[in-house]
Amino acid sequence: MPLLLFDDRDEKEEKKERKKKERKNIYFGIKTRRGFIRQTLRNQEIFEFFNYTDATRQPDPYIRDVYWYDPSEKAIKREDYQSGEGYLLHGPYERRINDVVVESGMYYYGMKHKTWMLFDNRNVLQDKSHFQEGWPEESRITYYNRTSKSIEKIIPVQYGLEEGNFYHFYEDSQVAVTGEYRYGQKVGLWTEYWDTNNTRAIRKREIQYQEEPYMDEFKPYIRAEWDKEGNLVYRSDRAN
Repeated sequence: MPLLLFDDRDEKEEKKERKKKERKNIYFGIKTRRGFIRQTLRNQEIFEFFNYTDATRQPDPYIRDVYWYDPSEKAIKREDYQSGEGYLLHGPYERRINDVVVESGMYYYGMKHKTWMLFDNRNVLQDKSHFQEGWPEESRITYYNRTSKSIEKIIPVQYGLEEGNFYHFYEDSQVAVTGEYRYGQKVGLWTEYWDTNNTRAIRKREIQYQEEPYMDEFKPYIRAEWDKEGNLVYRSDRAN
């Protein structure tokens, strides 16, 4: 019998390892890069391990929080993303304090996706939530027509309470009302729009709500109103 220097099993294992390396850092079919941020706060080392993509894709405009990596500041942000100025987080994310994992989850083009978990400093699970491309899985969507998926309202819900950006649409799909909920309460500036058959966006009314939830002494008020041509017809003298 001839002397075998190697057998087919070695070659197969080598091919498997090569395929694994080729697929490394690929999530939802998208190639990503790995990054990490290190900070020191109150004598604690805080690490963020994440993946990001340079794929050009504009996130869902209705999602409140879009997470992206700003290389100029070496920071993860969740507001004011502009294509070309940073990279959308895409793939697994993990935050550690010293050597303990305190948060883990998955991003999809900058939006929280699938299961997210929070832990205390002993790595004991404290909270678990589920997302579907940025929307909490409990969110409610109503339709004018389910067959054509003509959306009437998007009501963000998390842990049984409204939480996040609210949208109401006209039947022609133009935005009618936008606003934000926190802990089940309306906060900040809510805006109503005239139905212009999608020709242009014209504000109809702005209503100012409390800036933070549970400000029971605050009374909402109309801040401004416009006619159908976009001319200002009323503005409150009340300070924000």
